[in-house]
Amino acid sequence: MKLFFKVDHTILAQKVLNEKLSSFGIKYNLINTNEVLFLETVSTEQYEAIRKIVSEYGFEVIEDSKNVLVQKIKDVIIEMVLQEEGINVKVSTYLSEKLGHSYGYLSNLFSETTYTSIENFVILQKIEHAKQLIVNTDLSLTEIAFKLNYSSVAHLSTQFKNTTGITPSAFQRIIEKRRELVSKNIH
Repeated sequence: MKLFFKVDHTILAQKVLNEKLSSFGIKYNLINTNEVLFLETVSTEQYEAIRKIVSEYGFEVIEDSKNVLVQKIKDVIIEMVLQEEGINVKVSTYLSEKLGHSYGYLSNLFSETTYTSIENFVILQKIEHAKQLIVNTDLSLTEIAFKLNYSSVAHLSTQFKNTTGITPSAFQRIIEKRRELVSKNIH
């Protein structure tokens, strides 16, 4: 028997961080899944122990301020893409308003640090979310395109194929075939 899970990474990350950080007995506020504000002094030994224990769960402490800002850019983009109701504003405007920097600065920093553009990162996130929606919902491609703020299904299909090598329709057929095979193996 196979089970398929949908994972809410935000809840998972919050639970892990809360569980691991509370074991140190240090007062803190979890600002989001990527920021922790310690409300009291953390010794070097505690800091190293925290780094070690959270790294076991895939967390990495970022110390360079540029890398912190790049991570914030990624977080804001992911937040924007995952919104239940699509945000109908330009990515550049949204990022500038959320992060308090000009889009030109954010774009240059992102490209310089990640060797890809913000626009490419947005496309990758949208396509990943489209794949999740195809797998986990009964939404049509038109509904998915609308939800992800694409101008048309054709636009979504073009970016999907350029990113994955197959069309969203072909991806849907593959998922359906897998479901049929799993269903037959269960019975």
